Amino acid sequence: MTEAVVEDAGDIRTGKIKLHPPADFEGMRAAGKLAAECLDMLTEHVRPGVTTADIDDKAREFVLDNGALSATIGYRGYRHATCISLNHVICHGIPGPKTVKPGDIMNIDVTVIVDGWHGDTSRMFFAGEPKVKARRLVDTTYECLMAGVNAVHPGATLRDIGGAIQTRAEAEGFSVVRDFCGHGLGRVFHDAPNIVHYAEYRDRFGGFHRAAETELKSGMFFTIEPMINEGKPDVKLLKDGWTAVSRDKSLSAQFEHSIGVTEDGVEIFTKSPSGLDRPPY
Repeated sequence: MTEAVVEDAGDIRTGKIKLHPPADFEGMRAAGKLAAECLDMLTEHVRPGVTTADIDDKAREFVLDNGALSATIGYRGYRHATCISLNHVICHGIPGPKTVKPGDIMNIDVTVIVDGWHGDTSRMFFAGEPKVKARRLVDTTYECLMAGVNAVHPGATLRDIGGAIQTRAEAEGFSVVRDFCGHGLGRVFHDAPNIVHYAEYRDRFGGFHRAAETELKSGMFFTIEPMINEGKPDVKLLKDGWTAVSRDKSLSAQFEHSIGVTEDGVEIFTKSPSGLDRPPY
């Protein structure tokens, strides 16, 4: 069994996977390019001594200056243009007065809206020189992302994406976070399907979830965004209701691309125009 598929239903969240016509790829290219350019711009601002609020301010200004909107400002009460997750923060770190220290690693996640289309992407950044194992974790996480992306083509399944990611992460002794996943997007920020980053895609009864065998078809848009922990995959959600950290306080890393399934493979919408897809920059 597979998840239900529907022809493109515009900006309505239907719970079914949308198949977008070729013309919609142009909208996603524009949104993805701007999101990638925002992260490109931030590379020179990530350094020891800045605050995460400083970085967020730069991103918000960039998005507005380019005539776009931030999808996260106002989303479920969130007030910032980015999520910035340092060191053992897995995802959804809230920008604020915290000062970046030498050797810190961080994920910056940005989503822009351009003419109604969402470009969603994140990258890891180094503040100064990271420790050897931190660098290896970041390198492996990028390789996990690309392993998942390279598994995408018509006829493949969602399980193929997760399996490729999990195999790469565990080969290096790292673990894949299970509590968060990628998602469909387009004119809707979060849509079907859910993209898990591991192979044993199980439902609440312990059996394999029917969505695991969902076949990829041309016109599907979604994110792939593996979160990889240095230690165990267990997650703790902090009292602010947003920030997710590794329960054992081990380092965590994440990369994210928005992609589209094409007739013969995959298109990455959020690839850096300047080639700054992974550190060091």
